[in-house]
Amino acid sequence: MSIIKHMVTFSLHSGRNNEQAEAFLRMSKQELADIPGVQQFEVYRQVSGKNDHDYMFSMAFADQAAYEAYNQHPVHVNYVKERWDKEVQSFQETDVVLYE
Repeated sequence: MSIIKHMVTFSLHSGRNNEQAEAFLRMSKQELADIPGVQQFEVYRQVSGKNDHDYMFSMAFADQAAYEAYNQHPVHVNYVKERWDKEVQSFQETDVVLYE
């Protein structure tokens, strides 16, 4: 199987381009990028008016097992419970593999 690309677009309750949003983005990158199996963790800002979300996280996983381990990792589970669920207003996840 190909590398899995995991992307999540989202908007925050606090809005965009403010100190709370910046703190959320910094802390998220610090916490999530260090989880074993996470590759190419990147944070993006939305520039298109065609998308309702303000930000995007993008990361890659070598395979399905690495992706599942990430989802079950205690740091990720705690992050979702203590930060994501409380600060994210709306989101859309996309998980893809390269079409060959």
